[in-house]
Amino acid sequence: MKKLIIIFTPLLCISIILGCAFGSADIMQLIGNDTDTALIIILNLRLPRVIAAVLCGIGLSVSGVLLQCVTGNTLAAPNIIGVNSGAGFCCIVMLTFFPKASVLLQIGAFAGAFITTLVIVGIASHINAFRGTVILAGIAITAVLNACISFLSLLDSDVLTAYNAFSVGGLAGIRMSQLYVPAIIITGCLLCSLILSRRIQLLCLGDAIAASLGVSISKLRIACIILASASAAAVVSFAGLLGFVGLVVPHMARRISGERTSKLLITSSMIGAILVILADLFGRIILAPTEIPVGIIMALIGAPFFFILLFKRRGDNAEM
Repeated sequence: MKKLIIIFTPLLCISIILGCAFGSADIMQLIGNDTDTALIIILNLRLPRVIAAVLCGIGLSVSGVLLQCVTGNTLAAPNIIGVNSGAGFCCIVMLTFFPKASVLLQIGAFAGAFITTLVIVGIASHINAFRGTVILAGIAITAVLNACISFLSLLDSDVLTAYNAFSVGGLAGIRMSQLYVPAIIITGCLLCSLILSRRIQLLCLGDAIAASLGVSISKLRIACIILASASAAAVVSFAGLLGFVGLVVPHMARRISGERTSKLLITSSMIGAILVILADLFGRIILAPTEIPVGIIMALIGAPFFFILLFKRRGDNAEM
């Protein structure tokens, strides 16, 4: 654990410095000519954005690790349990019927994501086959909510434009005031996950072994799903529907730290933070001053990775 922290902490610090230093404006030139303007850009624009990227990486990575552990499915990700569709549905409802309440959009997105997941957990808990049911229920409810989103988006083109910005996922215009509550939620979810990591590790060995060692399987699964949902919902509330982080990062972390849950959580958090910072930085500088939202960059990274995972699973099944 200590070695991993020693390795990734400097990398994370370097990524934060790069995220604050580079962008459409040349900070080094501004520091030489106009120090006050440079400080305003760094403190008011870039630092909140970098902190938001760190929170995105941690929140979605922790969510992905928990979901993959408790479902036994390495392709599980936050969007499968209805986080994205729930947040998106609540967002477009507010934009359509309560446009003057746009200041509450962040709260609405979190509530929509979290409540949708609770519904899915409730359905899965009502049926004994929790591991398979939570994924199937998530897919079904996601399909229904996406259909509702498509219908509502047809009613008003202005609403569709506003929703598209949310659905892509981006960090432009983030303010520090938007990050306080999500930071508390994400940090709390990470700490709770670490506390439960030994039990989660036993769960990964199989239900029979975990039960024989005194683990309450159903309660632990529900707790992990709720933590995963809260962590991902906190990210969605300020960053929009940012995808693929919760799928890609845990697989990267396993290559480095192995399957031990505590190490996997820490490694995933740090890799996720670094990855989102660098993806956002790349989106800011590649076509500067035009900006590519970080959600698009992550999709370009995550989609090929997803296909690689699918072909790998196919190869593993063929060998069996």
